[in-house]
Formats: sequence, structure tokens, C-alpha cells
Amino acid sequence: MAGIEITAVDGKKALNEFVEFPFTLLRHEANWVPPLRIAVKELLDRRKHPFYAEAEAEFFLARREGRVVGRIAAIFNRAHNRFHEEEAGFFGFFESENDAEIARALLAQARSWLTARGVKVIRGPVNPSTNYECGLLVEGFDSDPMVMMTWNPPYYAALLEQAGLIKAKDLLAYLSNANTISTEKIGRVADKALSSNGVRVRPINMKDFEADVARVWEVYDAAWARNWGFVPMSREEFFQMGKEMKMILKPDLVLLGENEGKVIGFALALPDVNQALKRARGRLLPTGIIKILYYQRLIKNVRVLALGVVDEYRASGLAAGFYATLVRNARKLGYGDCEMSWILEDNVLMNRSLEAMGARRYKTYRIYEWN
Repeated sequence: MAGIEITAVDGKKALNEFVEFPFTLLRHEANWVPPLRIAVKELLDRRKHPFYAEAEAEFFLARREGRVVGRIAAIFNRAHNRFHEEEAGFFGFFESENDAEIARALLAQARSWLTARGVKVIRGPVNPSTNYECGLLVEGFDSDPMVMMTWNPPYYAALLEQAGLIKAKDLLAYLSNANTISTEKIGRVADKALSSNGVRVRPINMKDFEADVARVWEVYDAAWARNWGFVPMSREEFFQMGKEMKMILKPDLVLLGENEGKVIGFALALPDVNQALKRARGRLLPTGIIKILYYQRLIKNVRVLALGVVDEYRASGLAAGFYATLVRNARKLGYGDCEMSWILEDNVLMNRSLEAMGARRYKTYRIYEWN
């Protein structure tokens, strides 16, 4: 690894370099959406962000002749390992110039840090877990990512594979349009099933927001535990995510399923705030917040990012009821393109159902593995 120096992020200056590197590397990429720098720093704050109550992480920078040429995070997630009863480690926040030597050095450093903690398998990228942005884009580079989805140059896959990583799982994104999806049949079936099972679907109550978030958190593990890569969130982490989403969500796109007043499922779609964030170029000040507020009014896309039902009600028609209601409400709110993501490649039922309703797979994200 001659000529490449890998150092841990230590101090404010190095953290700023870690956050800033993608802005230098990807500034000319038309489909990259710059994140808000302040939001990235909050997510990386190991002292304050609730994710790190159950995890350790180290952030590394790669330099060549003093210039930053890459970055990576090594993540040891105790919540994941406890839930799955395995000894896994993760890497994330990976960015690199198109140079296999840089990527190998970064990945080797992350692997060394993780193996020192006894891990037997390493997966990624996750930023910093599957509850946040995750996966390496391997198909669908010609359009912007939607909210909480990633974008990277095509050469990243080759860098990881040349370093010895292999595919663990593909995560699929489907695209359809709320105004062209036919929900007549699924709507009839859902309404009948919901009625016969005593289940109702309602929007989140913004006047009782925290209580509704608490109700969802209570069934979160049960509704999503079957999903590959699922990571439980503490109450504090779940509420932190809810607080962040509250600023952009539309109540009619955040649905709770109830039976006799008890929450048994949850569906979440968010306006594609990336359409507004792209204009801000990662800054709130001096004019970023004005651009975000202006362009937020013009958002026409939406992403469905969560839909789960507890086991005993999976045959109740609630999932179909969620989907039909989301489509109806998206139309009412004036949204068009609708992304459903991410869907596991081996979730045959969901993939076939989306394709039958006219959705097309348009992006593929990959989680890699290193044994």
C-alpha cells in the first residue's frame, strides 16, 4: 500500500474532511444528491446519536501525499449480533477515487479493526445500519436516488470485488406512477378483508405524534423481524428517526393499521425531499434553507420505504389495504412517480405483486460480504 496513509478520524478537522470528501469527489456527478452536512455530522456523532448506544464505530481517511483520496467506517453493531446471534461486523460511508489500491487499503483497515473485535463475517455498505441508507448501487445510475437511498459511481462495485468482497444480497427498487397504477381490484379485496377482520387503516395523528410513534415502535420488531438484515432499534433511536422524518412527512402517507385500538402494522411513504436537497448543495446557510423550502413545494415523487404487519394479521388484508390507501392518498396529494424500496431480491411474492401491478424494477443495490 505504498504511498497511501490510512488514519483514524481524530478531532474536528479530520471529521470535516471525512464529511467533505464526497463533495469533492462527486461534485461533477449529475445524479449525486449532496446530503446536508449538518445531518451527516449528527449521524456520525458517537457521543450523542442513539445508534451508538448499541454500537461502536471508527472512521478512517485515506491520504496520498497529504490529500484525502478515500474514506470508510468500520461498525460493530451489538444490536444486530444479539438479534441474529452471529458475530458480524459492517463497513459503511465508503467513498474512494477510482483506484483499487486505495479501496484495498481502506477495506483492509476496516477489516483489521473489526476482526480485532472477534467478528467472523463483514458486510456492507451500511450507513451505519440497514435502518439508514445502505447498499451499493450496481444498476440504475442514470437517475437521482430518492430520499434515504444511495448513489455512487459505477466503478465502486469493481473496487469492492477486486478487494475480495462478494455479493451477499441484492436490494431492489421499483418505480411506478400513482396515477397509472390500477388499484381497483386490490382495493376491493383489501376493503373486504379489512372489514371482515375488524382492521382499520388510519393516518398518523400529528397532534399525538409521539404517542403514535411509540405505538409503532412497540410492534416494530414483530412486524419486520422476518426481513433479512433487520436490525432492532432502541426506543431512543426510533424516536430520533421519527423526529427527523416529522419535518418532511405527510400524515396521509404515514399509515397505522389497528384492531380494537391496538396497532398491528405500519406503512410509511415519504415525499422525495432529495429533489429539494439537491438544490441546497449540502448547506442550510446562507441560502440553502430558502432553496429547500422553495423546491419542497414542487416535489412530485414519493418513496414507500416501510410496510410491515405482525405475524397474526398477515392474512388480514392489511398489507393490501396499506398499499391501496397509499396510492389513493398519493394521487390526492398530487404525487406522480412512486418508488417502492428496498425489496429483497428473494422476496418473490412482493416482487411478483409489484410487477403484476405495472411497477418496473429500475435500480439494484447490493450488500457485499467478506468472510
